[in-house]
Amino acid sequence: MNSELMLVLLLLGITMVLFVVNRPRMDAVAIIMVTVLPLTGVITLDDALAGFSDPNIVLIAALFVVGEGLVRTGVAQRLGDLLVRKAGRSEKRLIPFLMTIVAGIGAFMSSTGVVAIFIPVVLRVARNAGIAASRLMMPLSVAALISGMMTLVATAPNLVINAEIVRQGYASFSFFDFTPLGIPVLIVATLYMLVARRWLIDKTSTGTQGLHRPRLAQWIEQYGLSRREYRIRLQAESPWAGCRLEELSLRARHAINVIAVERRRGLGSVIIAPDANTRLRRDDVLFLDVHSSDPDVRRMCDQFRLVLLPISKNYFSDQTQAIGMAEIMVPVGSRLIGKTVLDLKFRTIYELAVIGLKRGSKPMDGDVLNEPLRFGDTLLVSGPWRAIRRLQSQTADLILLNMPAELEDVVPAPDKAPFALASLGVVVALMVTGVVPNVQAALIGALLLGLFGCIDMPSAYRSIHWQSLVLIVGMLPFAVALQNTGGIDLAAQLLLGVVGEAHPMVVLAVLFVVTAVLGLFISNTATAVLMAPVTVAVATALGMSVYPFAMTVAIAASSAFMTPVSSPVNTLVVVPGSYRFVDFVRVGVPLTLLVMITTVLIVPWVFPF
Repeated sequence: MNSELMLVLLLLGITMVLFVVNRPRMDAVAIIMVTVLPLTGVITLDDALAGFSDPNIVLIAALFVVGEGLVRTGVAQRLGDLLVRKAGRSEKRLIPFLMTIVAGIGAFMSSTGVVAIFIPVVLRVARNAGIAASRLMMPLSVAALISGMMTLVATAPNLVINAEIVRQGYASFSFFDFTPLGIPVLIVATLYMLVARRWLIDKTSTGTQGLHRPRLAQWIEQYGLSRREYRIRLQAESPWAGCRLEELSLRARHAINVIAVERRRGLGSVIIAPDANTRLRRDDVLFLDVHSSDPDVRRMCDQFRLVLLPISKNYFSDQTQAIGMAEIMVPVGSRLIGKTVLDLKFRTIYELAVIGLKRGSKPMDGDVLNEPLRFGDTLLVSGPWRAIRRLQSQTADLILLNMPAELEDVVPAPDKAPFALASLGVVVALMVTGVVPNVQAALIGALLLGLFGCIDMPSAYRSIHWQSLVLIVGMLPFAVALQNTGGIDLAAQLLLGVVGEAHPMVVLAVLFVVTAVLGLFISNTATAVLMAPVTVAVATALGMSVYPFAMTVAIAASSAFMTPVSSPVNTLVVVPGSYRFVDFVRVGVPLTLLVMITTVLIVPWVFPF
């Protein structure tokens, strides 16, 4: 071992220690090493900075933007709603559905982003099903990690390892080369989690998002809305068809608020937050807040050719992407005092319908639309979220008191979901066919998302996890330094010395274990940067194909199940799941062994030695 290699190993050891203690933060450590390594003379400054121009860095950044487009258009949330509809309250059904959906989405976007999206979804599912969040949060994190095993672009370690084998002169992995490994691992992990969930003690989450906010279901109960909710459909011969809501004067004549309009569009329907100028069409479905009696409503339906439709108890909660609620208070000195909601033309001015009134702590029954407002009255309003947010700047006559916890789930551009899916389809098609390089395909997808309005420039920049990019750039010079000083060959020789003349499958198992153990102390991305050249050297020394060894290391890098600090994915679920360190050890160690066995058995079938 020469002095230059010893110096590089010393700096690498210092880097790993700083990563473990997280002082300073990892991206700062990476920048420090980019600065220090050229001073050793082992690599040049150009070598140290080469990572900033690496196409894979641009590819990862573009994929963050593509993932954000799926977030902003509500694709993930809609799949979460599908989970609720299909799985119901059965924990045995929830876990397979949850893990399949999360792994599927994570195959095309950041696993960390997937978990951030699904935490509130899973909390809502757990609450509705009467299941402790701790029983579902661990399957969520496991599925997100496994999603990195599904496609080439699913996680940064895959791209790092692929870039190394390309740099060494080998052909790139294709987009779906990982899938034959990822699917069996997902199946094994799902079956395992159905058993391991019993080891997770039921706990009550104390750190959930929106815990301090009321929920729509609470307001519906407090204000007695469930007794006043109706859905009606306009028949073709209804005299309401073609009329504007202002012309019908439904609030004044029938004490009716039209909260939402469901309108057919294409093969589906859209939810419209109506205003005075909304013109009704035949077959429109109106969601009503009615202050009249049930017989009056039925007589009105007969008179105006309307069909009374069934309504679910969760209707408000199901429509939160389009329609929101808020509590507002009438302050002292407000110009609204002494006037009724109808007198004020409240909906025309604020684009919000008043659907409840609380005087003191007691909600009022009867027709609140004709009740003169007093100082201190609390109004429950419903309407588009943009109108609710606008109340925050209107403090003279109204004070915004409360917004519901469901606000956390609202996405900015739900109507753009088809365009987001189409853009994603273009990216996948370009990557699978190889018509253009992967980085160009991702950039095309990001531009399409911007063109269709799925994402804007500020949100695109915010979506990029700069810390991860800087970390990769900072670790790449170590791989070059170890190559230049003979460290890669030495590591390969040590590994071969351990396995001796053992069967290649034993070598795969050893590589998996080394990668997984190293991932306990540093990020899986940094692990991939260090292990990729070692893997190529081991395969070359054995005179075998590089692909089974590279694939094994990529799978192992994503198998960060064993501690809460092995991956940001695990860290995110610690608080919502009320987990302890030992929970990850208890569940993660057996799972890692199962994934290793599955990988070692299947890899040689897919990628022969």
